[in-house]
Amino acid sequence: QVHLVESGGGLAQAGDSLTLSCTASGRSDSVGAMGWFREAPGKGREFVASISTSGFNKWLADFLKGRSTIYRDNAGAENTMWLQMNNLKPEDTALYYCASGAGGITSQPTSYKSWGQGTQVTVSS
Repeated sequence: QVHLVESGGGLAQAGDSLTLSCTASGRSDSVGAMGWFREAPGKGREFVASISTSGFNKWLADFLKGRSTIYRDNAGAENTMWLQMNNLKPEDTALYYCASGAGGITSQPTSYKSWGQGTQVTVSS
């Protein structure tokens, strides 16, 4: 079982930037492809971004394209993934979850084997 810890959430104003990070224990081949999902109050889990094991392949949800970057570092005993979000909007307010263990980049939550506890992002207008 891979253990995931997210950080970087917080309070922001519209137009600000935030960078979320997720640290996964384990070798990159056991961590696999990683992803971000979010849940806003009253809504289901929504795909945000996914990155392959190597970091070469990336997929951002349409609402983040042009204002966000996903990347990862597999050096050492831990894998770390970051999601940089720019030009934040109030509709970005949600609990953001990190996930790992997928065979490749995917938007399907059921493809991921491990999940973090989430980090809250709140954007005010």
